[in-house]
Amino acid sequence: MEAKVIRTEEQYLTYLREVQELMARQPVAGSAEGDRLELLTVLIEAYENSKFPIEAPDPVDAILFRMQEKGLKQADLVPYFGTRSRVSEVLSRKRPLTVQMIRALSIGLGISAETLVGLSVPEDHATSGKADVNWSKFPFKEMARRGWLSDLPAKAKTGVEELVKGFIEDAGLQFGAAAFRRSIGGEAASPTTRYALYAWLARVIQQARAMKPRLGPFEPEKLTAGFLRELAQLSWSERGPLLAVEFLERHGIAVVIEPHLKGTQLDGAALKDADGTPIVGLTLRYDRLDNFWFTLVHEVAHVWKHVGNDEAFLDDLDASSEDRREAEANRLAREAFIPRVMWRRSEAYLSPSRETIEKLARELRIHPAIVAGRLRKESSNYTAFSDLVGQQQVRSFFPSSSEV
Repeated sequence: MEAKVIRTEEQYLTYLREVQELMARQPVAGSAEGDRLELLTVLIEAYENSKFPIEAPDPVDAILFRMQEKGLKQADLVPYFGTRSRVSEVLSRKRPLTVQMIRALSIGLGISAETLVGLSVPEDHATSGKADVNWSKFPFKEMARRGWLSDLPAKAKTGVEELVKGFIEDAGLQFGAAAFRRSIGGEAASPTTRYALYAWLARVIQQARAMKPRLGPFEPEKLTAGFLRELAQLSWSERGPLLAVEFLERHGIAVVIEPHLKGTQLDGAALKDADGTPIVGLTLRYDRLDNFWFTLVHEVAHVWKHVGNDEAFLDDLDASSEDRREAEANRLAREAFIPRVMWRRSEAYLSPSRETIEKLARELRIHPAIVAGRLRKESSNYTAFSDLVGQQQVRSFFPSSSEV
């Protein structure tokens, strides 16, 4: 039957059943059934997006939600707004957010700039330029310890700042040019965190440039739901993490493993270099297979759907987000591993056990750690199935990630 744009609930349910049947047969990518599966997935996604659109949250509601989530009081927001009166005026909708406030809230509380912009007005454009950069706030000691900075001058402070400035500018970064999501659990982020993120991002870009001679051609049209599924199924192999990196490099995507800097809570990043080369950065801050695989596919989904030449996504996947792009990347990653139409009906979901987890993993040709990780995430029970999530089974593939 020829696939058509979905216009009715009945047609939608029919396609869902067909997708489930096709997934059970595990069609080869590029085959007739594989193409059919991919087409139906796209049609279902389009219907769901039109039928159940995700509305952008109100900026003030987003701030209040994050305050409740973190147990913050209005006084705790003074570092982001400047004064107690400004906090009160913004939360009572009597004062708009400024560029400075948006930047501080985005970094400190992990609320996306896209969400906050609805309440903002420009203020003092000069403060968003280079004059606003305090180079001394970069974590230059840790950067030097990791070998990022050569011949670090021990004498003059200005020498250190010039060295750090050269390091950042060499990566082609300009403050305010990268849009990223950032969230820290516990204490609110300090201004130092912002600089640490940029330092880490610069390092990832520089490492990716060194890899370019071995990268294959990047063809954006090859990024599809089928591509994500093929990547996800590499987890079935004992050498899965290495195979995944090799797979992405063949398709022109650089994968950089770089542990996060102190004070940051990063899992991964997605961005493009100035020449358009897509880059995925991973920190491996959790040495677990379930975290590695979900983060990797999440970042590749960003490369496919969201990353532009002047954007970067820096993700803490433990944090909640109001950004619809993060929600879409999460959904695409989940679907690549375990399609929604199979998950809720699976024995692993209905009656979780080692046996049902391993059975579903075999059917989908994915690592059991991914199924166990999803169960833990959805139940918020992170003690369950600890023996199945692949503890200490990632960094051993990437020795340099353990040297920090």
